Amino acid sequence: MNYRVPVPVPQVILDDVRGAQKMLSGVARVTPMENSRHLSALTGSPVHFKCENLQRTGSFKLRGAYVRIAGLRPEQRAAGVVAASAGNHAQGVALASSLLGVRSTVFMPVGAPLPKVAATQEYGAEVRMHGHVVDETLAAAQEYADRTGAVFIHPFDHRDVIAGQGTVGLEILEQCPEVRTILVGIGGGGLAAGIAVAVKALRPDVKVIGVQAEGAAAYPPSLRVGHPVSVDNPVTMADGIKVGRPGDIPFHIIGELLDGVRTVSEDALSSALLLCLERAKLVVEPAGCSPVAALLSRPELYGGGGAVVAVLSGGNIDPLLLQRILRHGMAAAGRYLSLRLRVADRPGALAGLLAVLSTVDANVLDVSHVRTDPRLGLTEVEVELHLETKGPEHCAEVARSLHGAGYTVMS
Repeated sequence: MNYRVPVPVPQVILDDVRGAQKMLSGVARVTPMENSRHLSALTGSPVHFKCENLQRTGSFKLRGAYVRIAGLRPEQRAAGVVAASAGNHAQGVALASSLLGVRSTVFMPVGAPLPKVAATQEYGAEVRMHGHVVDETLAAAQEYADRTGAVFIHPFDHRDVIAGQGTVGLEILEQCPEVRTILVGIGGGGLAAGIAVAVKALRPDVKVIGVQAEGAAAYPPSLRVGHPVSVDNPVTMADGIKVGRPGDIPFHIIGELLDGVRTVSEDALSSALLLCLERAKLVVEPAGCSPVAALLSRPELYGGGGAVVAVLSGGNIDPLLLQRILRHGMAAAGRYLSLRLRVADRPGALAGLLAVLSTVDANVLDVSHVRTDPRLGLTEVEVELHLETKGPEHCAEVARSLHGAGYTVMS
């Protein structure tokens, strides 16, 4: 894309990433590469998953956190480190600090998922709950660093962190030498920047493409104007890439080296999560699914151009959120249908309705009656149905059958 940033920023080069790879030997897993037959057939090109969701702590974040903390001077280590995060970075800093014998304090927002809080504590960090949004949590962590002398470990805007994340790129080239395109999710940009540094230095022919959620896409407007700009109130289920402003150092690298940044919808993210779970048997969080969402949204863009690698950056997802997203993903894929309709309040009416549904092979998951709504007539009852269906065409067939039987579907 060849966007240039006039302000000098620290450089990250291939030697930095190679040094990080040596440092991480025996610490971070060399995560596996898995083929996706479904996406390969859809795109017409071989598609592989780089499974950083199977990394220690459940995401790539350990790589950058460990390299950053390992590079501290003895007096800095003695002062301890502090970070702010709602999940993956928190766990990466906690484990890296424990492995290096450094005291860590992690600020997390009030309301952070309990499994992520518990995991961060189990990895050895002192967790402090502060603020309801990440900006408030970051401010509290920075104030703590200023007051105590603890070193603030930024999640993406530091050259050591970027070098650590770049080791993912080296592994991709080793595991899939036929790769021609790499898709990677972007929040602040540390992972994409690190991968781009490593890959473009060794294989400039390989395209590296970033993916952002539509509701938190700060990179496209930033690249257009040539400097980082903020997105007010970013909104997306993909909290791992829900970052309102690009990091200064990642932005410089991404502007120079990336081949494009694409955006994906919430429906595409939920469908991608469902695909990973059903077809690949992989639990992946929404941010980690963003490259898969890009493939599902525009498969024609990746056909005939050689092997594609989608980086599944993390798998830490709250079970309650997973339940909601799966239902959303099934609905978006036409696999789950909710509807309301009114029937006569008399014996046999519900049985007649269910008989119509049975003729089109719709599996009824749940039924509820409402008799007290003042909008209902004296002889009416509202029925809400939740159905398991087989795709958009089957949903349309269900609707046609109900209409043909004289029922009026309200939603």
